[in-house]
Amino acid sequence: MRLFEVKKVCPDAVILPSDYETYSLFSLRMFEILRRFSPDVEEYSIDEAFVDLTGLRRSFHGPYAMIAKKMQETVERELGITVSVGVSLTKVLAKIASKHNKPHGLTFIPGKDIHTYLCKLPLEKVWGIGPNTSEFLRKFGITTALEFAGKDERFIRKHLSKPYREIWHELNGRSIYPVVAESKSSYQSISKAKTFTPPSNDETFIFAQLSKNLENACIKARRYRLSATRLIVFLRTQDFRNTGIEMKLSRPTAYPADLFGPLKEGFNRVCRPDVLYRQTGVVLGGLTSEEGFQYTLFDDPARIENMARIYDAIDRLSEKFGKYTVHHAASLPTKLQALHEGERGDIPGRVRDLFRGENKRQRLGLPVVHIKV
Repeated sequence: MRLFEVKKVCPDAVILPSDYETYSLFSLRMFEILRRFSPDVEEYSIDEAFVDLTGLRRSFHGPYAMIAKKMQETVERELGITVSVGVSLTKVLAKIASKHNKPHGLTFIPGKDIHTYLCKLPLEKVWGIGPNTSEFLRKFGITTALEFAGKDERFIRKHLSKPYREIWHELNGRSIYPVVAESKSSYQSISKAKTFTPPSNDETFIFAQLSKNLENACIKARRYRLSATRLIVFLRTQDFRNTGIEMKLSRPTAYPADLFGPLKEGFNRVCRPDVLYRQTGVVLGGLTSEEGFQYTLFDDPARIENMARIYDAIDRLSEKFGKYTVHHAASLPTKLQALHEGERGDIPGRVRDLFRGENKRQRLGLPVVHIKV
């Protein structure tokens, strides 16, 4: 068997903007676990991956289904989340298998049993086949994945374009789509959120926390030469209720100076002075490459280019002397209060008491041993 797909399952859960940061962290850890089993891991989305297991049976002393089971158990044991797993000859078949017994399922589709899984599968449920193509094929009496896979290749070539011919091959057990193992280097959105204790209704302090999140998100966007076309502002209350607003930007940007105006407007619309807040966050959405940016008649090219030079200098200073060497005054009030204060929010001693050469972001990975006597 060739491919493995794992899909994170969150039954009856809604992923809110304030959960993106935790969700992303779980995904990164999941990908790290998968790479213990195979170097060929494709990070298909934030909660989905393809893994090529070809040739690994000898290393693990067992069949592919057994390796997949070990991977599933490791993810669930170390992360505490359920995953649905599919194993088969191709990506398309692995994806079908992963959805066959959700949640917390593991389905193995060998070549000799492909027909039993495709016979009752509606064509529109096949990865890559949309409603328009399904309606078109229905005119030829094709309604299931098996009927599509069983058509003659001359029919497929005559009536369908290359992407659907590739899906047809994949459904027949012939691998066309390789596993792309390169690390993720682009994003559809970037989110940054921070929790602080005790909760606060000090608008100056809360906005400063929001501003710091904006700076962090913009730093990451500039690192990948991306610009945002949408800005989401969200707050989480002491009782874990979320409120937020999404704003469309007049032009793509990754410069906080451009975004403080919309940030303040969004903050004023969602923040209530009589409510205690425990978390702030921002999401930069609709990311586009800054290389394809075109000025409009309403833009000031000189101002934009000057701003680009300023932030390029700030990024170089940060790289040389550390993050926040130069930062915006809007985030200064965050220094009025430690991120976590009080009995409930005390900073762990391991973070507070650093060894020589350590800092808050870089520490030795000392093991922790729990002994019961």
